[in-house]
Amino acid sequence: MAVGMAPPRAAFACDPDCSRGRQLAEPPSRTRSAFRRDCDRVIHAAAFRRLKHKTQVFVFHEGDHYRTRLTHSLEVAQIARAIARQLGLDEDLTEALALAHDLGHPPFGHAGERALDDCLREFGGFDHNAQTLRVVTSLERRYPDFDGLNLTWESLEGIVKHNGPLTARDGSPIGRCRKTGVPIGIAEFVSTYDLALSTFASLEAQVAALADDIAYNAHDIDDGLRAGLFKAAELDTIPLIAEISDTIGARYPRLDEGRRAAALVRELISRLIGDVVEEIQRRLSKSPPGSVDDVRAHSEPYAAFSERMASQEKTIKAFLYERMYRHERVVQIMGEAQDVLRDLFSVYVGNPRQLPPEWGGSPSASEADRVRRIGDFIAGMTDRFALTEHARIFKSTPDLR
Repeated sequence: MAVGMAPPRAAFACDPDCSRGRQLAEPPSRTRSAFRRDCDRVIHAAAFRRLKHKTQVFVFHEGDHYRTRLTHSLEVAQIARAIARQLGLDEDLTEALALAHDLGHPPFGHAGERALDDCLREFGGFDHNAQTLRVVTSLERRYPDFDGLNLTWESLEGIVKHNGPLTARDGSPIGRCRKTGVPIGIAEFVSTYDLALSTFASLEAQVAALADDIAYNAHDIDDGLRAGLFKAAELDTIPLIAEISDTIGARYPRLDEGRRAAALVRELISRLIGDVVEEIQRRLSKSPPGSVDDVRAHSEPYAAFSERMASQEKTIKAFLYERMYRHERVVQIMGEAQDVLRDLFSVYVGNPRQLPPEWGGSPSASEADRVRRIGDFIAGMTDRFALTEHARIFKSTPDLR
């Protein structure tokens, strides 16, 4: 096979011609596969466009060079497709899942998610994966025949289970759901449309999840350096980064810091992708699946870092947690951002007339439905709109700079 050519479709890849279908049956497209249609629907969704002004780490107006949820999602999609191509997976499904994975994130990144989770604690809490499911099955209103995007079963499965099964076979919550249970938005949806929560998702979904890790590890290093939260030399406490830096320094001894940082990020992504592909191939050789259902039924995920790289990746995350996510400047801004969302939630609950008419809900709706609808409205906001709305209602709004 020539270098750069994609291998033939693997036996364990998802096949759009064998999809389990959509909630509402639709005629097939004459020009696109079912998974390509899913991907295109995500790209044209209003929720996808709003990611342009949603925080990754830095709020939207801190600088044009920092990642947003949109640029992050595009980078995840590029990495995911690169891995999928080498493994003979369906690239369209992989891309659709990569692009859709953050649609449910509220404004102000994980800080916003924590704030909404606190606000909605008595009504099931807030989970961004469950919110993504709500976006693509209910909240998008673009099509005359259905709410949401009417994605294929395989796309919905990947959105919900890309990080692994949510329940045991008996239905009891496992993994990240063990303490708090299956998020309410997912639990309610699967009561009428089964997504097989006790199995793994397709390898396409597993690859998209790992691509997310690769992307944010690499670009958070890049953004952290740009923001001056740490210096390049401090990254050398991470063995993998030190090794890459030495290689770059030996080849380009007079390289300026900007190009050196870009070279570091590129090489880090390449090494992480190479490791993932090799580890997946090793696991596939050890327990060859004959179909995507064999992937789902396997006792462990097929997509993973090697043991050595998993340790290195954990070290990178620990560094970023301490030096970036817990940096005094970031913590202060995100604390103020949480207050903005809590203020908005409190006002909307106490005075629903502050909501746009289309978000007011039915007068006969239950308190839980009404409050969760307010959560939907806030979750869909961009950073900019949340601050503008706060300034409309309150006399003082933080600058978040």
